[in-house]
Amino acid sequence: MERDQLADFLRRRREAIRPAEVGITDGPRRRTSGLRREEVAMLAGMSVDYVVRLEQGRSSQPSPQLLGALARALRLSEDERDHLFHLAGHRPPPADGVAGLARAGLIRMLDLLGDNPALVLSDLGEVLAQNRAAVLLTGDHTGFSGDRRYIAYRWFTDPAERAAAPPEEREHHSRQLVADLRAAAGRRSGDPTVTGLIDRLRGASADFRRLWAEHEVAVRRADRKTLLHPRVGRLVLDCETLVTPDQGQLLLVLTPADAETRERLQLLQVLGIEEFPTGSTNTPIR
Repeated sequence: MERDQLADFLRRRREAIRPAEVGITDGPRRRTSGLRREEVAMLAGMSVDYVVRLEQGRSSQPSPQLLGALARALRLSEDERDHLFHLAGHRPPPADGVAGLARAGLIRMLDLLGDNPALVLSDLGEVLAQNRAAVLLTGDHTGFSGDRRYIAYRWFTDPAERAAAPPEEREHHSRQLVADLRAAAGRRSGDPTVTGLIDRLRGASADFRRLWAEHEVAVRRADRKTLLHPRVGRLVLDCETLVTPDQGQLLLVLTPADAETRERLQLLQVLGIEEFPTGSTNTPIR
């Protein structure tokens, strides 16, 4: 670990970002054009004290999870992210899997979408990043580990995941998840990450086994779904999925399908963030 180089890199990247780039209002009393340390801490979900110690070269070695959070908060490019990992004494994360990180360009798009809930996902349904509006809507989906980081695994193994979907829509949602996973498995034929996930799902869920055997294939692009939100009630959302050229990551944008849903989403913005446990929510998002 190269503490001095890491400290210098983090400090310079923080100072290079304009607050507006990450959705922070640039008030008249701001004395620096970059982010404050407390703002980086808020965006990365860590303590201000730890950010200070990192920038002063006094910290312990940060974990890959903390580095991933810093890379997202500082809007690092893929090259900058890899450099950050090298300075901290870790191998850079692969393009997918447990250490997968959202592409910098997609994170910037999250910021630009403002009050429209949006998420970046891997092709296997792991949430890599969310904007504030998406966290308000669904809770934080970035804190899961193991197989639970995959949306399909939680849907088919945890009954609580289905609670926010109306009963009449659950079969349709299950079929879409399986068909989308089947398409990913075809693109990544022989990939042990994919085959292992499918094998474990088949062992854990009879419902998944039934649908997998039907061999339906469909890439998720556009859809309409209903969410039963615990704070603002029934929401009808149009879901638009934009895919990167290599189909490795997806940008999912949720927009209100009717005036009532628009008003309820606006109310949710006013209410602010409820204390969702990290990596826990009963609101499905795909």
